[in-house]
Amino acid sequence: MNVYPVLALLFAGLAIALTLASARGQGDRREDFLAGRTRECRRCDLVGLNLKRRDLAGVDLAGADLGRANLHDAKLAGVILAGANLTAANLNKANLTRADLSGATLRAAMLYGANLDGARLVDADLDEALMGVARLTRADLGGAHLRDADLRKARLADAVLIGADLSGAALDLAFLRGARLDRATLRAVRLMGAEAAETSFVGADLTEADVQGAILRAADLSRAVLAGANFHRANLHEARLDDAVFRDTIMPDGSVRDR
Repeated sequence: MNVYPVLALLFAGLAIALTLASARGQGDRREDFLAGRTRECRRCDLVGLNLKRRDLAGVDLAGADLGRANLHDAKLAGVILAGANLTAANLNKANLTRADLSGATLRAAMLYGANLDGARLVDADLDEALMGVARLTRADLGGAHLRDADLRKARLADAVLIGADLSGAALDLAFLRGARLDRATLRAVRLMGAEAAETSFVGADLTEADVQGAILRAADLSRAVLAGANFHRANLHEARLDDAVFRDTIMPDGSVRDR
């Protein structure tokens, strides 16, 4: 008797059974989480759910799918959302202090007025995110993508944005004092009226940046690329410009500097 076909059928049946058990287990975990019976729902499917004003502080949602979910004004302090999908999610006014969002996808997410003080957003995708007046004091956004993000009037004091990509982002009137943007990409960024005193832009690319009226007192722009940037009426008092690259750069007094 040839046992191979029989074994093959047995293994196939076992694989199907395990898959069904896993699906049931995930469904059970999801229901337990939504009912408040568990504080962990890693990799759960929570797409589009209404979690408005829910208290989810400290829960583990690593790798969960929360795309288009409503988390408006939710309590998410210390939540673990590493690797989670929050594309187009509503996080307006949410409390995300000390949250772990490293590697998370928040593309086009709404974070207006959200509190992300001390949050970890290393390598997160925040392209086109709406983050006006959000708080990001001492947040770590190293390597994050914030292309075309709206950060107008956001508070980023002492935030870490080393190597981040903020191309085309709007940071008008943002508070960036003491932030670190070394080697960041800030091409065509808007920093009009921003407070960036003592901020580090070492090696950053500010090509075509609009920095009109910004306060950059004692900022470090060493080795920064400032080609086509507009610093008209900006405060560069005591700013470091060692080895910075100038080309058609408009200086605070309106003059054009080419080197």
